[in-house]
Amino acid sequence: MGFSLRQLRYFVATAELGQISQAAVDLSISQSAVTTAIKDLEQIVGVGLFTRTPHGMDLTAAGRQFLSHAYDILKKVDEATHLNFVSSEVEGTLSVAATYTVIGYFLPMHIERLRRLFPKLNIQLFEQNRESIEEGLLANRYDISVLLTSNILNPQLVTETVVGSARRLWVPAQHPLLQRDEVGLREVSEEPYIMLTVDEAAHSSLKYWSMSSYQPRVMLRTTSVEAVRSMVANGLGVAILSDMVHRPWSLEGRRIETINLKDHVPAMDIGLAWRANSTFTPAMQAFRGYFQQAFGLPGTNG
Repeated sequence: MGFSLRQLRYFVATAELGQISQAAVDLSISQSAVTTAIKDLEQIVGVGLFTRTPHGMDLTAAGRQFLSHAYDILKKVDEATHLNFVSSEVEGTLSVAATYTVIGYFLPMHIERLRRLFPKLNIQLFEQNRESIEEGLLANRYDISVLLTSNILNPQLVTETVVGSARRLWVPAQHPLLQRDEVGLREVSEEPYIMLTVDEAAHSSLKYWSMSSYQPRVMLRTTSVEAVRSMVANGLGVAILSDMVHRPWSLEGRRIETINLKDHVPAMDIGLAWRANSTFTPAMQAFRGYFQQAFGLPGTNG
C-alpha cells in the first residue's frame, strides 16, 4: 500500500512545527487525524519517523531523510498543478524589488520556480526598504515589487495581496503561558518583550497594541529575526511574529513554541505592488500570473 499526499502534508507540518497540536492548528484539522496519518505513514515506510518526547516530536535519522523526499514529492505536485498559464516563451528583463523579510523568508523558492518556468526571462532582484521601493516604482527603476502590502499607502501604487501569514506569540519550551487555556495581549504585556524592527515590524505591532489597553514591556529592539529567535528560545523574552519567519529551533538548538492569541492580531500580508496605470509587459504579466496561480487568486488584467 502506498502513502497519500495528505499523509505527506501532515508529516511535513509536524516535522516543521515539532508538535502534533501545532500541526493540527496549522492544517485546521484534529490532532487525532494528524496522529493517525503519521502512524499509518510509519507503518507503510516500515521505520519510525519521529521520536516522541514530552516536548514534542523529534525527527529520527530516517525521518530527516524521508522529509527530504517528502519536500521533493510535494514540490513536484505543486509544480504540476500550476503549470497552465503564461507561455514559457516569455522573454526579456524584469526588475523586481523586495523587502528584507520577503527576500529572506518568502521569495527565493518562487524565483527558482519562475526561472524554471520562464527560462528566457531575466529576473533582476533588488533588496530595498519600503520607502526606496515606492520611490523606485514611481521612477520606473523597478517594474514590480514583492513586499508587505499592508504597509503601502501611496495612492500612486497598486497592491495585490497574495498570502497572509498569521502572527502568533513565540515562547520558549515549557513557558508557563503554554499551560493557560487562553492567552491575550494582557498576559503578553506582563512578559519581557523582544521587538523586531526590520521592515517596519515595530510600527505594525504598535498598531494592534494601540487598539488594546496594554503595552509591550520591550527589553530589546532588534532588526535581526535570528536575534529574536535566540532570545526567545533562551528564555529572555517573548515575541509576536508571523508564521512565515517562525522556525521551531534556535541556532543553539533550543525549542520555540507558538501560541494563538485570543485578541485580534492581523496577519502579515505579502503581495505585489506596481505603479498605477502601468502598461503590463509580458514579463510583468508572467510574474503576476505565476503568483495568482500559485495562491489561487482570480486572474485580472494588468
